[in-house]
Parts: sequence; structure tokens; C-alpha cells
Amino acid sequence: MAAFYRPSGLLFLIPFICLVWLLAKQPLLDRSHVHRITDADISVSLTLPRLDFSSRPHHEYYASDAAKSLCAAHGYSVFRPRADAPGGRRKIYDLFMVNTELDFLEVRLKTLYDHVDYFVIVEAPLTFQGGPKNLTIRNSWERFKPYHDKMIYHELEYPKDFKPLRHWDREDLQRNAMFEQVFPKLSGPQTPVDGDVLLVADVDEIPRPATLLVLRTCNFPRRLTLASKFYYYSFQFLHEGPEWPFPQATYYGGMRGTILPGNLRTGDAGVPFLRDLEKGVLANAGWHCSSCFATVDQFLNKMASFSHEWMNHESFRNRDRIAAAVRQGVDLWGRKVDKFRRIESNVDLPRCLLEDRERFRYMLNRDGETAGFTDYP
Repeated sequence: MAAFYRPSGLLFLIPFICLVWLLAKQPLLDRSHVHRITDADISVSLTLPRLDFSSRPHHEYYASDAAKSLCAAHGYSVFRPRADAPGGRRKIYDLFMVNTELDFLEVRLKTLYDHVDYFVIVEAPLTFQGGPKNLTIRNSWERFKPYHDKMIYHELEYPKDFKPLRHWDREDLQRNAMFEQVFPKLSGPQTPVDGDVLLVADVDEIPRPATLLVLRTCNFPRRLTLASKFYYYSFQFLHEGPEWPFPQATYYGGMRGTILPGNLRTGDAGVPFLRDLEKGVLANAGWHCSSCFATVDQFLNKMASFSHEWMNHESFRNRDRIAAAVRQGVDLWGRKVDKFRRIESNVDLPRCLLEDRERFRYMLNRDGETAGFTDYP
């Protein structure tokens, strides 16, 4: 009697290896090196202050050799908007978290208004610890009137069965709500179509306009990190070491086919090896300024909302201690991992800061007794 034949495990392994190899050869999954935003990208972006597919010059641009060269420089091909896309253009949605950083919200809106189609803001009535919180954005809505036509505001809705087991659960809910609770309600010109760009960020993670030119023009990896210059307390102290690995960008693929903001930011969900192959990095793509506050009260309020509860310990809430750390450009919590280099007269900044240095002085210089705070000493 013939022996029962059992296929070798190698027969199953070979197709798997071939699949991985084929995926790795795809142009959108080319991770052989990190691409970066260059001076050439910035120069091109300045010639197109408003990235709008509906006007003739921009139609010509996206069909031009310049567009092909721009994308090819980053290993990408040129994106072609769908025929049924509103206005014939690829839209960019800027989904970002904001707490009480109203000045930074204004800087973000000023910097990106001509380059983003819609800003999506979800505000929660509770902190990440579950305590009550003012709806600062809603209460300050009139301040941002010049940008209302592009702002989509939503107050967070808590599911009836929502029972957070950790502080991060509240943050994840709010971040994902920017997509799950907002996008199903969009209509008319706000309606997303496949291929539209989604940025996922915190308010103080601002992509360069040149970065948005690349994203709107090119086919880019599904999980793209927009690595940013990392500043602390103000644009006077630059992080020595790796860039800040945020924000992220992806593209719309329907309500079920789009990576959720929380998963995009943490780099999880999906099939592990496929997930890694989908990733890419665009360096020098933006600016991040951590804890850039005008007042000590804002600093304290941010500490109260931290998901890291230990960082809100009373010993760290001393106003003199906060001012001294900010003035010197050292970590308030005594962490030694990150070092920051002082930069005098920094000019690599969002344009509105250069144009209104006095108003945003605390974002540029922390010298002196007040450390740039308006409520200290």
C-alpha cells in the first residue's frame, strides 16, 4: 500500500516568500532610504500658494514634467484625481488634536490655510483622566472666523458602552472620532473620495506647505511619517538627535478601508509584515514645538491632561521650577534622554511667526525673568 503523501512545508513557504518579495518591489513600498523635503521642494511650493485643481495653472502643473520630477525625487509617481472628485481635485483633510493651545491653532491655520481643504477638530468635554474640561475651541470660535469656511468642528460623542480601562483609551477614542464620528456626516464639497489625503497630528505638529505639495501631487506610501524638526518650549531650542516621528499621512479608502487615526499614529493594526511594507518616511517635513505655551497656567493645564499621570505630580507643578526649565531649555521632568541645542535668530519657521515676531515672541525667545510667560512671575 502506497504511503500517504504529505506536502513539504517548503511548498507553502516558497509562495509566501515570493509574495513578500513582490510586495517589496512595489514603488509605493520602497523603503530603501528616507526621502526628505528639500529646498527645491520649498521653492516649487512657493510658486503655487493655493493648491487648487479647479484653476487652469494647477491643471497644467499636475500634468507637467515638473510634477513628475517632484514625485520622482521622492520615489513616487504622480497622483491622478478621480473623474468624480469635487472640483476635479485631490483634497487634504487635516485631522489634529488640540487642547488649550489657541495661539498654536492660529499659527497652524495661518500656515496651512492655503494648502489644506478642511481642518477637522474634535473637542472633548473631559480630560484624558476623565475630569471636566472647558470646550476652549467652541468658546473661542469667533477668534478663528477668517478660517471658518475650512474648519469642521465636532464635540466628542462618548459611546454608551464606553468604559475606559486606561487613560490612553480616552485619547484613542478622541483621535479616532476625527474620522469615525466626522467623516460619515460630511456632504457636498466636503465629501471624501478615494485617494484624498488625511493628515493625523497634534496641533503643534505642523507640516511644511512644501510637504503638502508632495502629498497632494504624488502617490505616497499608505503609512507615511512626516518627520519634523523637534523644538522644546519655543523655536529657540532644537532637539539634538532624530527628528520627531510625527505627524502621519494616509489616504482615504472608504470608511472600512481607511487606516484609523489612532492606528496610523501608533503604527499598528493590519497584518504585521504588510503593515511594515506600507510604511515610508519623509524627513524635514514639518515643525514640532512641544510645550510652547504663552502662560504657566496653560502649561499646568496641559500637564493635567497628560495620559502619563506621573508627569502631573505636584512636585512638577511648581511655577518657579517650570519657568527655570523653560528659560534654560532643559526637561522639566529631569529626563536625560533628550538634549536641546539653543538656536539664535532661527529663520526656519512657519512664515507667520517671522512676520509677527512681537506677537508670538514667546515662541521665539525664552530669555529673561519671565521666561516668555505672560503670567509669571
